[in-house]
Amino acid sequence: MKIATWNVNGIRARQAQVQDWIERERPDVVCLQEIKVASDQVRKALCEMQAYWCYWHGGKGYSGVGLHVSKNLASERPAFSHPEFNYENRIVAVDLKTGGDRLTVASVYVPNGGKDFPAKMRFLTAMDEYAVSFQATGRQLVLCGDMNVARTDMDVHPKERKPRAIGQLPEERALIERILGHGLVDVGRALDPDNDGLFTWWAPWRNMRQRNIGWRLDYVLASGPLAARVSACAVQTDVGTSDHAPVVALFD
Repeated sequence: MKIATWNVNGIRARQAQVQDWIERERPDVVCLQEIKVASDQVRKALCEMQAYWCYWHGGKGYSGVGLHVSKNLASERPAFSHPEFNYENRIVAVDLKTGGDRLTVASVYVPNGGKDFPAKMRFLTAMDEYAVSFQATGRQLVLCGDMNVARTDMDVHPKERKPRAIGQLPEERALIERILGHGLVDVGRALDPDNDGLFTWWAPWRNMRQRNIGWRLDYVLASGPLAARVSACAVQTDVGTSDHAPVVALFD
């Protein structure tokens, strides 16, 4: 099973890139963030991809998430839903059954926090409670997307490390660790624990991406039993013109 996530920073500016990427990668589940459109603004080739069940959850010009499931993985349209803490079109989840596994995958776009930091903390706290709710059910969980928090200093280039910068604050990092503490694994870091150049976002100036002066903000967080089967989790730094790169995880 291949699960991919990408903050596209505006799907209208990158429709062809996203379509080509999906056709090339053929993920079983595609999670998109910051689509910045309502579904009626997405061209038919994306909104009605023949090989996928497509769900768009966005508004004009701001935020928004997408979640698309291969028809090879789900022969009938699966159940898409929104946790109660969803606001500003920031999370959509889908329930799947793969083999003997009952699985929920969520596409998540955590608020940046620059304009309303308390709202970001409320969202992360609610996501922590959401992760707790899966522990007693036996259903596995994968949280994919732009968490807008760099877990540790290793996840920020030395030139970008600022102790009081939003996205690097101790209270934000503590909430991410709490979420992980509910049986989830950061599969990208688990597979590449010592890589201090593993970034997914770069400021769009001064050739920051080409120089790899970035932050790791985009994650695939998976329940332990599923994470134990991960064989790859690649940051595709050469894909697209968004300020974020796709992250693609492969589970055996």
